[in-house]
Amino acid sequence: MKIAAAQFAPLPGDVAANVRAIAELIHDAAGQGARVVVFPETSTTGYFARRFAEEPDLVLDEDDERWEPVRESCRASGAAAVVNAAVRTPSGRPAVTSLVFGPDGTLLARYDKRHLHGVEQEIFAAGGTDGGFVLDGVRFALATCYDNRFPEVAARARESGAAVYLASSVLELGNDSFEAVYPVRARENGLYVLLANALGVNDCGDCRGDSAVWGPDGTRLAAAGGASGVLVVELPL
Repeated sequence: MKIAAAQFAPLPGDVAANVRAIAELIHDAAGQGARVVVFPETSTTGYFARRFAEEPDLVLDEDDERWEPVRESCRASGAAAVVNAAVRTPSGRPAVTSLVFGPDGTLLARYDKRHLHGVEQEIFAAGGTDGGFVLDGVRFALATCYDNRFPEVAARARESGAAVYLASSVLELGNDSFEAVYPVRARENGLYVLLANALGVNDCGDCRGDSAVWGPDGTRLAAAGGASGVLVVELPL
């Protein structure tokens, strides 16, 4: 199976433009054979945490009509997409949410980030359950950025029978997660780990992409560098 990490620099706060960019990247990845395409944290807006409290229009619903370009791209390409955004919850606060749109465009799974960091704790609702889905008989686990600092998240993914661990993140230049977190989670748990990281300047600092995939022994199998686009990797699943 081929899976893909997509990276681009979202236009701050422009949901419509960013959703169109996401749809195009799904199409590009599927054109290279990818069955699953994963996007960075808050790809629909960029990572500007306080804006979600100040500008409610930046928060989406699961069935928001603004998702239609993503749904249509999945349907047209036959690929699933993991897209992270601020999504409403019954609590009144949004969650930092990964929505998984299946190859038919319907919602396959939802995961709300469990471990909030810094100012996120003032703005977002933390999720209470782990995330994952099954496609073509392969179980995938979901995690978002700071989640990956907690070894038990990946350990539970392994225990659930997941073969691939998908991380949507916003990591700035110099962040040690590329060496100290993602390859370690792979090696400790015998998982394939895919990181989709952001491009551009945001609340965290200057993000330079370098999305990557690590094998179950912690070896980096491929990296995207700093260009906008998709990193497609074939895994022996």
